[in-house]
Amino acid sequence: MFIQQNRSSLRDFYIKCWQKKLTNLALEPLEQQIVNVIIEHPEYQHSLSPNSKSIDKDYSAELGEVNPFLHMGLHLAIREQVDTNRPIGILNVFKLLKEKHGIEKAEHLIMDCLIESMWQSQQNGIPPDEHVYLNSIKNIDR
Repeated sequence: MFIQQNRSSLRDFYIKCWQKKLTNLALEPLEQQIVNVIIEHPEYQHSLSPNSKSIDKDYSAELGEVNPFLHMGLHLAIREQVDTNRPIGILNVFKLLKEKHGIEKAEHLIMDCLIESMWQSQQNGIPPDEHVYLNSIKNIDR
């Protein structure tokens, strides 16, 4: 989705998308996707003002801080996975979770699996295993 973006430029892109929305400027399709996630997360909108210090902030999970940019980016990643059905089968599993829990909760449940998969990948120095990831999603309600 994003190519060759560093942390600051990626965060700046979120801020610019939000500012375009607030000033009623036309949005490109990717910008609209980002704005949709921002709208669904009003608790993060204050982090998207042009004067916000969030563009340079280091968020600490150990201190209970949620990185709003990471959180919204994970929503976008999951939506792309579902839209492309990759890993193969995620679309069907998502539909079942959505029926049972609603869209927002389903995405958050999958997000936990995605974070775990990414963490395992980093710890082991190997690419994420799509089969393990998909199986963890399939086992959410078991």
